[in-house]
Amino acid sequence: MADFDQELDASGLNCPLPILRAKKALAALSAGQVLHIIATDPGSVKDFEAFAKQTGNELVESREEGGKFHFLMKKN
Repeated sequence: MADFDQELDASGLNCPLPILRAKKALAALSAGQVLHIIATDPGSVKDFEAFAKQTGNELVESREEGGKFHFLMKKN
């Protein structure tokens, strides 16, 4: 797994909460820093892809492991 600067555990939260929490966490980061998001909502996979496109932040990694979804998002 890649390095990251901050972790956000959004397990148990349903759309759009994981995105809203990630947006808030990313706002506090500096450009180039990476946020690791953990979510359990299957819809979050598409949500984070769309969020990355809309915001211009880079979705570095998106994977599923043991029923949880892990995303690495780099702030631009």
